[in-house]
Amino acid sequence: MTVTSPGIGPGARRDADAARRQELGAFLRSRRDRLAPEAVGLPSTGRRRAPGLRREEVAQLAGVGVTWYTWLEQGRPINVSAQVIDAVARALRLDNDEVGHLFTLAGLPAPTVVSEDEVIAASLSAILDGLDPLPAYAVSARYDLLAWNRSCATLMGDFARLPPHRRNMLWLLFVERSIRELVGGYDTETGTQCVARFRRNFAAHVGDPAWQALVDELYGRSEEFRRLWDRHDVASNSSKIKNFRHPVVGRLRLASTTLWLADQPGARLVVYNPVDSRGRDLLERLTYLTVAP
Repeated sequence: MTVTSPGIGPGARRDADAARRQELGAFLRSRRDRLAPEAVGLPSTGRRRAPGLRREEVAQLAGVGVTWYTWLEQGRPINVSAQVIDAVARALRLDNDEVGHLFTLAGLPAPTVVSEDEVIAASLSAILDGLDPLPAYAVSARYDLLAWNRSCATLMGDFARLPPHRRNMLWLLFVERSIRELVGGYDTETGTQCVARFRRNFAAHVGDPAWQALVDELYGRSEEFRRLWDRHDVASNSSKIKNFRHPVVGRLRLASTTLWLADQPGARLVVYNPVDSRGRDLLERLTYLTVAP
């Protein structure tokens, strides 16, 4: 006996579309509720019956009509375009996963999102390679490692072996603590300065889900980070001499130089230069070890 599938009729499709639109509305409301006006540059004026942004504020930020956005949240069958949904996503400060989810709920193909980190890494590769044998890396304001050269990998360890979401200097310092073994001379001041500089950068990203998620994870996993974060200290980046303990060549004294990337706010290039002839000799030896068969 042959059994045939009844298929999906028009009524079932209508029901599925309605359910998808309701889910879209619920998702938008949840993202709106979590954003404070101050986080998106709006004044916090007037009494609010609920936390987060008002519908008219989201519409204003996205450049769409209040009525249209209200209908979108209510799950009404209205026409949406990729450009308008993208504007709503930016207004709500959605991360890459949330943007893809929003497009799917809107019945649109999810966009191919190239992260800021990927763009920076591609543009810096040639510069970093040209700095060999000086160890150098690029890091974002959130302390995510964006790119590094061969000398840096030889000196501090190959960050490519880590999952992309764990290539973060704060995570390596306070949770995995591996950076303490790779970078010699760690002391309490080092951790204090790192958190104070990160706290200063964080001020410009209050309400950003990616930044808050990193803080929450570090806060929950590291007692030391929790203690330093609760102090609310702030500091700016400064050059200093660091001591490295390499398992092969031993101790090196290198001066760190920070170069800011004007077109990427908060991102910087860190280059290590030897402070004496011994350091230069050891860096050359590291280069030889890297290229030797």
